[in-house]
Amino acid sequence: MSRYAGPACRLCRREGTKLFLKGTRCFTEKCAVDRRSYAPGQHGAAQGAKGGARKMSEYAKQLREKQKVKRIYGLTERQFRNTFETASHEPGVKGTNLLVALESRLDNMIYRMGFATSRRGARQLVCHGHVEVDGGRVDIPSFKVEPGQEVRVAADSREMVPVKLAQELASRGSSLTWLSVDHGKFAGRMTMRPTRDGIPTNAQEQLIVELYSK
Repeated sequence: MSRYAGPACRLCRREGTKLFLKGTRCFTEKCAVDRRSYAPGQHGAAQGAKGGARKMSEYAKQLREKQKVKRIYGLTERQFRNTFETASHEPGVKGTNLLVALESRLDNMIYRMGFATSRRGARQLVCHGHVEVDGGRVDIPSFKVEPGQEVRVAADSREMVPVKLAQELASRGSSLTWLSVDHGKFAGRMTMRPTRDGIPTNAQEQLIVELYSK
């Protein structure tokens, strides 16, 4: 299945929550979820007018949770399923392993370190060769970053406007306990394997495990 290339805000409205796919726009009054808090399409508008959506079955809840998390991290269906299959064979809690695997992706690390305002923007930086891991350029967004590895923006890419803007915004927020970031050097490291409490993703990962366990 190809990657979704339509309006990002439509996905947020479909899931009924902010997925933070548009970077800075998500924090302004232009956010589509704040302006139209119902699903897209004529039926979504009708349900919004009635004051809420229909009651969902357990399967529907599991499916929506999977779709939400998949869209947050910007994966295709096949990528997400493969990530789950790999994570499910590791020791520990399957749901937590899934989120840790998603957080360990290089594009997500660039986003978390504050070198891009969205994961979509981070994926573009990686694909265009603007990112290095342990001194070597890596252009694979799904590259798994291990604790201790250094991730940095390439020296000839640090003056790019999106990177400078992202760093300015990141300096206003709080960093994650399992990340060490040096904004002056445009570099950072995963200091430890993240725990569930340290992953700020609004997800009920157990519903995804139940969905794939059917």
